[in-house]
Amino acid sequence: MPALFISDLHLSEDRPAANERFFSFLEETAPGADALYILGDFFEYWIGDDDLAYPFNAVIAGVLRELSREGVALYVMHGNRDFLIGQRFCDATGATLLDDPTLIDFEGEKTLLMHGDTLCTDDVEYQGWRRTARSSAWQQGFLSKSLAERRHATIGMREKSKEVVAAKPPEIMDVNPGAVQAAMKQHGVKRLIHGHTHRPGRHVVDLDGTRGERWVLPDWYGRGGYLSVSGKTLKLVEF
Repeated sequence: MPALFISDLHLSEDRPAANERFFSFLEETAPGADALYILGDFFEYWIGDDDLAYPFNAVIAGVLRELSREGVALYVMHGNRDFLIGQRFCDATGATLLDDPTLIDFEGEKTLLMHGDTLCTDDVEYQGWRRTARSSAWQQGFLSKSLAERRHATIGMREKSKEVVAAKPPEIMDVNPGAVQAAMKQHGVKRLIHGHTHRPGRHVVDLDGTRGERWVLPDWYGRGGYLSVSGKTLKLVEF
């Protein structure tokens, strides 16, 4: 049974097409898997686990819980949109929260899993914001606000982010090759799987004369898709 990898679904109630593709994926594909790995940006935004009762969030948590009850191991990693997912969400869905990065083993092949945003080191402005948003001080301050205040603030940040991204050169929002090589060497791997960049595909990485590979997961702003890993066979599927 394969392990399946998805990321960057950006699920929200105002993206019904992506939601329906996800529900179909859970019904038709995911039950045949040994495990499902969600490598960040599962939600368009997540303002805290105390928002689980919000109707849309409750529906998504419910379908994940059903999948885990069917025996599919479920793993979730933070992205840059949903880094406030916590233990309450995991308890509600049956998921295990993964560190970023996480090292796993497939048939003796060590594989590095990341969301991918930390590899985009040329985007200095974003990396600065990431350090701020991941700090305990910022998160405690944000979570101390009411749900309504958090939702309003997040919608405002999303709109500002669209403007900022539109003004940036596209190349700085892709991974830095040196950062990729450094991460793979640090963890002693020849295979890396990540999302974030919305540039799906398989890329060859030169690791001091050794051939490595970097698999980028599809984003669901577009067609969506997943990576299937079965033994030593990897297949990138785009809907």
